[in-house]
Amino acid sequence: MIAIHYTALSPVFELNVFHSPEALMEYDYFSIESILAENQKLQCTFKYDIPDMGHLGGGNERDIKMLSKRQIPLWLAYTIIYSDWADFSIPTPFNAKVRNALKAEPRSVRLSSLVGSGGLWYGFGKAVMDILDDDQAEEMSDAMTKAFRGRLTEIVDQAQHFAALGPVGGGSSSGDSAQLFREGLDGTERELFGLAQESTKRSKRWYEESNKGRR
Repeated sequence: MIAIHYTALSPVFELNVFHSPEALMEYDYFSIESILAENQKLQCTFKYDIPDMGHLGGGNERDIKMLSKRQIPLWLAYTIIYSDWADFSIPTPFNAKVRNALKAEPRSVRLSSLVGSGGLWYGFGKAVMDILDDDQAEEMSDAMTKAFRGRLTEIVDQAQHFAALGPVGGGSSSGDSAQLFREGLDGTERELFGLAQESTKRSKRWYEESNKGRR
């Protein structure tokens, strides 16, 4: 699981990853972000015939047949996988192609295209990690952490830039690489962008008011 902490006057972020189900339940139980992330789907391949469950994943058949594939919401896939009814494939947003692209240049990947506008790439990845074995979970955690760190500086830099421009600034063409990067932010990164922008504005106001008091 990813937990991000941001201080008001300095862009300090902390990335935490939890593997314990107890810690996840305690942290995530009332989390809207977690609920949204767990609505993403996994492709599950069933190991057995499952009678009277053909409706799962939007199927029309009465029963699920062995080796049939279904797109199952993650919150439901937990039960299916832990019951050993099915195996699952690593979702496309975290496959080797995406990981290699992030490794080569983290800022070039449009995370929003992988999980939908406003989707939570990091949150989805955290949820998938919970059903991977330790080695796979560690590999995914490492890839996500490196991607986060590789994109964070650009997120904060752009947020500070737009905060400095004020309400009349910031007109960029659609082909602007900075704008393309912003459009590719996932929901978590968009929240960080807003926090960094607001922090810069508050710091600027504090500095200006402090200077006025010295005159």
